[in-house]
Amino acid sequence: MPDTLAPRDPLAPVIRALARPGRPSSDYDLARGITLPAGRVLRAAGVLVAFQDGPRGPEVVLTKRSSRLKHHPGQIAFPGGKVDPGDEGSVDAALREAEEEVGLPRDRVEVLGVMPAHETVTGFVVTPVLARIRGAFMPVPEAGEVEEVFTVPLSHVGNPARYRIEHRRWLGVQRPYWVAPYGPYYIWGATARMLKALADRMAEDADHG
Repeated sequence: MPDTLAPRDPLAPVIRALARPGRPSSDYDLARGITLPAGRVLRAAGVLVAFQDGPRGPEVVLTKRSSRLKHHPGQIAFPGGKVDPGDEGSVDAALREAEEEVGLPRDRVEVLGVMPAHETVTGFVVTPVLARIRGAFMPVPEAGEVEEVFTVPLSHVGNPARYRIEHRRWLGVQRPYWVAPYGPYYIWGATARMLKALADRMAEDADHG
């Protein structure tokens, strides 16, 4: 994390929020009566929550997954993926995947910090890696995996009031989850939950500032 904040740094609220205590989250946060197996095996993963300068302030880079994919087709997600044997950890995996999926060179990325891990229903424990993109960035979607790369204002996803709870049937039961739609983009599930965790910490910082 940077030692000091530049005057009027547009990401100052994010950096201050990272300095506040956080707690792990999961896809089960809203579900009642679910007992997770104690011996379950989770696979480590990392996602890059990358911020770039926009006309209305900082923006978060997100992707729309290809509709041809077997898993999670068409869903909104961060660049990222599982930790491979050659990775040095979740941060390294997030940087590698961002370069592969959206063409973001890691030497253009300033890592600001990480948030507590998020457990998914698919058996991953995902570390959100928050970062600043230095300079202009022209995304190059990975053919076959990423249908679109787009940005959402931090003013939207960083505001807890933008989130609401919806439900859908999964494995025979109604499962609640967070959503934060933006225009034509339906941000939901793990992506929305991780962004809401950041929004909540930013709101706590504002309340105590």
